Amino acid sequence: MTQPSRFHLWEKVEITLEARNSYSNEPQEERRAGVHLLPSPYSEVEVWVDLRGPGFDKRVQGFWDGGNIFRVRVVATAPGEWTWTSGSNQPAAAGLNGKTGRFTAVEWTEDEKRENLCRRGFLRATANRHALEHADGTPFFLLGDTWWSTPTFRCKWYDDDSERPLGPEMGFKDMVRFRRAQGFNSIAIIAAFPHWANDGRPAIISLEDGTPLRDAWPHPVTGSAKDMHNEGGRPFLFPGRVPGYENLFPDVDRINPAYFQFLDRKIDYLNAQGFIPFIEAARRDVAAAWKKFYDWPASYARYVRYIFARYQANNCLLSPVHYDWIEMTLPPWEFNEPANLVIEKYGPPPFGTLLSANCSPSTLVNFGGPDKAKWLTLHQIGNWREHYNNWYLTEIFNAPNPSPALNGEPYYAGFTGPPGGTEEDDLYCRSGMYGGFLSGGLGGCIYGAQGIWDGAVEAEAKNKMWDSLTWDSAKQVKHFREFVFSQGERYQELIPNSELLIPNKSGDSYGYTGWAYCAHTEKKDLFLIYFEKDCPQARMRGAIPFASYQANWFNPRTGEWGEVGDLKADVVGMIALPLFPSNNDWAMTLALRKR
Repeated sequence: MTQPSRFHLWEKVEITLEARNSYSNEPQEERRAGVHLLPSPYSEVEVWVDLRGPGFDKRVQGFWDGGNIFRVRVVATAPGEWTWTSGSNQPAAAGLNGKTGRFTAVEWTEDEKRENLCRRGFLRATANRHALEHADGTPFFLLGDTWWSTPTFRCKWYDDDSERPLGPEMGFKDMVRFRRAQGFNSIAIIAAFPHWANDGRPAIISLEDGTPLRDAWPHPVTGSAKDMHNEGGRPFLFPGRVPGYENLFPDVDRINPAYFQFLDRKIDYLNAQGFIPFIEAARRDVAAAWKKFYDWPASYARYVRYIFARYQANNCLLSPVHYDWIEMTLPPWEFNEPANLVIEKYGPPPFGTLLSANCSPSTLVNFGGPDKAKWLTLHQIGNWREHYNNWYLTEIFNAPNPSPALNGEPYYAGFTGPPGGTEEDDLYCRSGMYGGFLSGGLGGCIYGAQGIWDGAVEAEAKNKMWDSLTWDSAKQVKHFREFVFSQGERYQELIPNSELLIPNKSGDSYGYTGWAYCAHTEKKDLFLIYFEKDCPQARMRGAIPFASYQANWFNPRTGEWGEVGDLKADVVGMIALPLFPSNNDWAMTLALRKR
């Protein structure tokens, strides 16, 4: 029994198990040719601890971390005494089984919690299943940025904490500090780009005969790939087993722990700065080769389990796949197989970590409800960027057995529309943020910008990461948060219903102007409204007949409020809304006057 130690609630506790056996990470056929056949430490050895504490008694999975080292990461969810006992699926493996330990968990002070919201606990759904809160009940509205290449050299890691200006020499810590000052609280990450190197190929969607890439074997695994290594190399080892592409697609049954050890530093730093990262296991384009040449779904489920086990003790959101482009991957239900397999075999994440996926058009459409996607606990839309896509958030909101939802990839600054950093580009970003929120995305929104999402550091890149970071569209995020929380945590009660506004869809369905959005509380004592640019003056129905409402304009460009005064509903609950202060987009709150 090890000596007791002291940790805070929700603080990562790392248990290290050192096996006496020496395991081989060589290809299976080479290991079988040896005199002594030991199991693969990644694909065949499973370790865990049985963790017990106040109100908690669960098995927590661990992972191989190189050599003969295995780790299990845990957190305490309540104050008091905690104990653990180790085990594995290798009965004769000395060093992995029957180890024990204990630690004491204590509360953070309120000042310490205010300093870092991660100390308030992991995220969970609110009681009405439509919004997010910390384990202690503190509301959380996710405001993220898309840094998919976070694990790689494109987001430089410096061990020191020196501040460097935004530019070619900036580090990951500088980027986090900059976004934290702007009000962001999350970063979206793809844990591994398993095979990516500079391949010199153009982007490939299908063959000349129209065959989708996912069905086009033998065929290049991906197109227009960029170098995505880090200081530890790539996520998996080479050579792989795809005929003719052994040096392009790796052996996904041989993971490279050194790569993930460098990612660990960045995830820990995000938590230390109060950020809750959204970590997706891999991008969808690896799946066709994975399924065709490896043991699907077991091999992919093993990798998902590895990512979940490695980061389950960090305050984060987890995902089995980044599913943003259905034409370059397997049908969505095929990802349910490995994801459900993880849940069926090992149970849900032991500390309540929510599971989601960046999806096109939505997790509900792609993966289904809880009867089909047993793993899914946080819904999301993404990658269809025009305002008509916000309807998918309303569909999620109104679905049976709802889960919170967020707008995971709305309009990307500088990507498909006007140049980044222009007023028109900023306007379109606001359309995604406010429109998604009032359509039912009460969980939050993940911003994105060209140059950042693709990790652009090359000299020839039009928009480099350090340039895109400074665009005004990101500065508007703090104004967006101000509007969301303008009535405290009451935004969690909102019900989306843009049909209350007349008219509400005057612009192009595939655009970013001319539409209006509305959400209200069940008692109709609070309405939040957003008008895109070029909306006509509107009326609002559904108010309490003859009731008076205090109306305030909100400027989403500056975060400034302007008082309108009282607006009174008529005999059928209709309110004539005032003219806009200027020809631009505007938001409004209507709060019932006490009678």
